[in-house]
Amino acid sequence: MEQRHLGRTGLRVTRLGLGTLNWARDTDEQEAADQLKAFWEAGGSLVDTADIYADGGAEYLLGRLTEGLVPREDLVIATKAGSVLEADRRVDGSRRHLLAALDASLERLGTDYVDLWQLHAFDPHTPLEETLQALDLAVASGRARYVGLSNFSGWQLAKAGTWQLAAPGVRNRLASTQMEYSLLQRGIEREVLPAALDLGIGLLPSSPLGRGVLTGKYRHATPADSRGASDHLAAFVAPYLDETASRVVEAVTTAADGLAVTPLQVALSWVRDRPGVTAPILGARTAQQLRAALSVETLSLPDEIRRALDDVSAPVHHYPDHDWSTL
Repeated sequence: MEQRHLGRTGLRVTRLGLGTLNWARDTDEQEAADQLKAFWEAGGSLVDTADIYADGGAEYLLGRLTEGLVPREDLVIATKAGSVLEADRRVDGSRRHLLAALDASLERLGTDYVDLWQLHAFDPHTPLEETLQALDLAVASGRARYVGLSNFSGWQLAKAGTWQLAAPGVRNRLASTQMEYSLLQRGIEREVLPAALDLGIGLLPSSPLGRGVLTGKYRHATPADSRGASDHLAAFVAPYLDETASRVVEAVTTAADGLAVTPLQVALSWVRDRPGVTAPILGARTAQQLRAALSVETLSLPDEIRRALDDVSAPVHHYPDHDWSTL
């Protein structure tokens, strides 16, 4: 599998990543093992998880599988911290919480370090410099090799990235930002992506298949075994089942028919090759789904197909998202 540098760093990762959101919840240990083995055998390296996935279960499962199934040194393990399930708050960016969460993640993963440690979300109640200090302490102590962010808005990403760059050699450059990005969700193109490109921060798109909708499985009905039919994920899929999304899905399907490939391959290839993207994160539920996604490695969309998909999915940009002189 082809590799890319993660942002403006020396770290190289495969241009597709394996996500573990479903592990230890919808994906059991055997299925997770099949996924990891298939990913590794295809040449994949970047595996993304978080301390909150299955309440730590995904990290624990990944740690078990790297003990004997796949060599730890062959993987670039990324995890996240900061999300909390408390009645009065969703995010805790305090230095106290973050460093304790990192230690707990390392214990579950069964490793002394993670290759990439990411802040899961912005905490408006903690000074940003305190939150970012935790990233630098993690690298200085050897517990993390690189650091990044997730779910930060454009101004938040720009502020954090600039703060880190203000003291080179003391503070660590942000390597990445993980954000939802697909043909059905292009909102990051307004502010986040331009900031990331300017700062040299690599983009790791989550939900690159529009929460599964871009595979075309929901075109006529909701499959009984799909996320859209599950009690805990139906609300997650629902926003992408409207008429606007349907038009995009039909365009993807038409392109797939013309290229003799699948809608999944078309949608994933589009986002993988967007400017600023390092590696989409594949959140497959089964090994079969993952293998279907990995087959995109050999596909590059023709320019005319890419432009047509750009047009049909184009978000509405108004002032001040674009240069005022072009409006």
